[in-house]
Amino acid sequence: MQSIHTDAAPAAIGPYSQAMVHNGLLFSSGQIGLVPETGEMIMGGIGAQTEQCLKNLKAVLKAGGADAASIIKVVIFLKDMNDFAVVNKYYELFLGQHRPARSTVAVAGLPRGALVEIECVAVVA
Repeated sequence: MQSIHTDAAPAAIGPYSQAMVHNGLLFSSGQIGLVPETGEMIMGGIGAQTEQCLKNLKAVLKAGGADAASIIKVVIFLKDMNDFAVVNKYYELFLGQHRPARSTVAVAGLPRGALVEIECVAVVA
């Protein structure tokens, strides 16, 4: 197993890794809309947070030898299911024509007051 860390994504805010690679698969921890340089939540609501989540996820994937096209499963956690359409817009821009398996669930709360958290499993090149 290999622990993945990059300064291009926020540091873990608990006792965990940004991702782990094992047997050719990358398992990411959930990414929220923290700006890596400041450690603060990005301003601007659900759209800005989703975009930052995906930027952070992209950085973790790259550090682990994967990319968006190698994602096979995504889990999205939403504070408010009414944000589903906005999240989908940014998600589609991030993935283009690629369509991995996905689950989206509403949750009572997320770390640091986040509105969205995204994690994935990807194949490592």
